[in-house]
Amino acid sequence: MQYDREGFVEARDGTRLFFEVLGEGEPPILLTDGIGCDGFAWRYLAPRLAERHRVVHWHFRGHGRSGPPRDRAELSIEAMARDLREVCDHLQVERPMIIAHSMGVQVGLEYWRQNPNRVAALVLMCGTFGRITTTFHGTDLLDQVLPSLVRGARMFPAVARAVWGRVPAAIAFRIACAGRELDAERIQEEDFERYWEHASLMDPDVFLRMLQHAGIHDAREFLSDIDVPALVVAAEHDTFTPMDLALEMASAIPDAELEVIEGASHAAPVEQPDRIAERIEDFLSSRLGVTRNPGQ
Repeated sequence: MQYDREGFVEARDGTRLFFEVLGEGEPPILLTDGIGCDGFAWRYLAPRLAERHRVVHWHFRGHGRSGPPRDRAELSIEAMARDLREVCDHLQVERPMIIAHSMGVQVGLEYWRQNPNRVAALVLMCGTFGRITTTFHGTDLLDQVLPSLVRGARMFPAVARAVWGRVPAAIAFRIACAGRELDAERIQEEDFERYWEHASLMDPDVFLRMLQHAGIHDAREFLSDIDVPALVVAAEHDTFTPMDLALEMASAIPDAELEVIEGASHAAPVEQPDRIAERIEDFLSSRLGVTRNPGQ
């Protein structure tokens, strides 16, 4: 998939943030990734949405084509939301619809908290409202071991770099499918490989610090204040952010809509893009008054 144009914007600490733009139309859509991703979730959704919208996809600092963080203290969810504001200001995007996946859901919620008058709508997909490390696979085990992993990556960066991402993508794909982390009948191995190869090239210290911050951030206290249309998309077999969390989030946001994708995993946007695109189009039509294309 080729975007129409691309560029960079400088964050307040000097980090270069990459963005790419596809299509035209209002309201503009901001695609926000999960941790370790540089567009994995949007390969099939982006071109569909760009048929009638300006779609902006950006890369977190330390991800994809964005630069490494100049200040490693700026890896919090709050900092990611400020980075998103820089991208919006640069592109003169006043009130986007934010579509977020996985950890990007926390970034999208935090962006609304920081800029409540600059969001048209939220689509929160396969994610949760906060403290993600305490609910991974339905336990707090990741939260318990993460501090040791972060310390190890800081003390022995060469070792961390050598160990990080050593499992070949093909093997990781088979393991994930066997453990039902992915829907083996719907996801393509090449799509998973794209995600795995990008994650394996990341600086492990950046990844782990960001994950640790995501484990601290919690939007629960302001969910009831959200006053823009919201669609929560949950996957039936999501083991990363169990569906119960999506149900809780949809219940807490006033007048939020909930869509459960049956048979899908955490990678639902890649596994069932047509189903999700259709649901987003219905949401746009009913809640924002966006006219559907003829024949849709």
